[in-house]
Amino acid sequence: MKKFLLMTLLLVFGLTFAVAQNQAEIKFDKVTYDFGTFSEDNPVHKATFTFTNVGKAPLIINQIVASCGCTVPNYDKRPIAPGQKSSIDVTYNGTGKFPGHFKKSITVRTNGKVEMTRLYIEGVMTGK
Repeated sequence: MKKFLLMTLLLVFGLTFAVAQNQAEIKFDKVTYDFGTFSEDNPVHKATFTFTNVGKAPLIINQIVASCGCTVPNYDKRPIAPGQKSSIDVTYNGTGKFPGHFKKSITVRTNGKVEMTRLYIEGVMTGK
């Protein structure tokens, strides 16, 4: 009985290790985008975050959530093959927001080795 339990345990660990070796893995070129200083007269700005699937399985983006409604992410929902690049476009709209420094986060959830990555956009919007 002990041998059976030991063999079952080893099989489960072995399968878990084998699956972990064939995971997707997302690697961003950069995780923060700074818009710099811009005027309230021109409140809409766009940033692109480029990434590569450096893993050994297709990468699937399950969800992208921005920290506020002024930040809108857009991305291709198709799986990204190992070795392939893709991007996430983020639009910031400061219309109606108070002038000053801002920093917004975009949370990216994937099926990758690291399931959650946080991206940031920031800048300073000056008054009219």
